[in-house]
Amino acid sequence: MFIGHFAPAMVAATHPRAPGLGTLFVAGQLLDFGFFGLALTGVENFRITPGITKMVPLDLYDMPYTHSLLGSTLWAAAFALLIWLFTRNRTGALIGGAVVLSHWFLDLLVHAPDLTLAGSPPKFGLGLWNYPMIEMPLEIGITFGALAFYIVRTRAISSRSKYALGLLAVLLLVLQSINWFGPEPQSADMAMKLTGLFAFSVAALTAWWAGRTRALKQP
Repeated sequence: MFIGHFAPAMVAATHPRAPGLGTLFVAGQLLDFGFFGLALTGVENFRITPGITKMVPLDLYDMPYTHSLLGSTLWAAAFALLIWLFTRNRTGALIGGAVVLSHWFLDLLVHAPDLTLAGSPPKFGLGLWNYPMIEMPLEIGITFGALAFYIVRTRAISSRSKYALGLLAVLLLVLQSINWFGPEPQSADMAMKLTGLFAFSVAALTAWWAGRTRALKQP
């Protein structure tokens, strides 16, 4: 799951008390921001194992702090607390935390069994990465269905809105296409980790711009 993690962010952004779309895009990928950051320091680890799943060669064997259910919940709580401290918006904080936590459950659908409850076995994962004809339309469907929902529930407040939304849609397609069809990584090196962090950041910045050009429709 890659761009599918942004689907809860776009749906959540239509709540009147929700944080901005850019903030929610960060929330949707916060666990992977954390994972690649910790992987850079050797705190969490992964390796490239060709064929471990049909779609993704990532052997995610060591990620107890970001991709256990307990760890994910703690990241969600910390993100919610951060939103509350800056905004005093309790509802917005809960929404942000829920988007963070959604990451674990979406990963549960696609990962091979590598997710844990508290960092140690048993490991969980329904393995849709082994079923491309299910996973690919599912990810595209939930992502662009959520984007359509966001567009319908909001209105443009800037003449640049159509360009921002168009850029966001194209960027999501490009990132997912590279993820699916680009060259398979040869090793879990620093360049790969930094590329992941860069991709998440560009998506969040583009979403921030798109969110600044739109407002919720009045009931």
